Amino acid sequence: MKKTTTRTTIIVIVLVLAVVGYYAYLSNRSRESRQETAMSVIQSTLSRDLSKNYPPTPKEVIKYYNELLRCLYNEESTDQEIADLGLKARELYDAELLAFNEEEGSQLRLKAEVHEFKEKQRRITGINLASSTNVEFFEEDGFEFARISCGYNILQEGKNQSTQLVYLLRKDDNKKWKIYGWENAENLENGS
Repeated sequence: MKKTTTRTTIIVIVLVLAVVGYYAYLSNRSRESRQETAMSVIQSTLSRDLSKNYPPTPKEVIKYYNELLRCLYNEESTDQEIADLGLKARELYDAELLAFNEEEGSQLRLKAEVHEFKEKQRRITGINLASSTNVEFFEEDGFEFARISCGYNILQEGKNQSTQLVYLLRKDDNKKWKIYGWENAENLENGS
């Protein structure tokens, strides 16, 4: 009797260990696969296909542009990711803005600017985009334009700095709002 009880106990212990081991194996495997399939913030932002899913309003264009800026300046990124983000931002630019900023030089400036921003340990801590009702629409020279303000809070050395940019967008021939340019709001107020 004692022999069968001991044998049964050993079998139960082996079975319990096998079940616990199998559970641990499955848990670890699913955690690893979740990590592999989870896209980084940069990958997720870059995955948007603008040819099929272009932002429909000026506010949405700047909102997506700000997502790109957050990735550039706040996320750890490789030089290739910086280049890809820069190219994605260029898809939002008006043809005239692109004509003044050739791709190669623009990429080099962007890479240097991002590295300098990070070396100075800056972070964008907040972006305040004006509401849709605060978009100023107007026509000039036969083109439709939109003007929208966006505030940025930047943390550097424990101090928060704020800056306000005014974006100018122009509707292109395909009825898409494209970034025509931007200006520091302070410069506009001072008449510069």
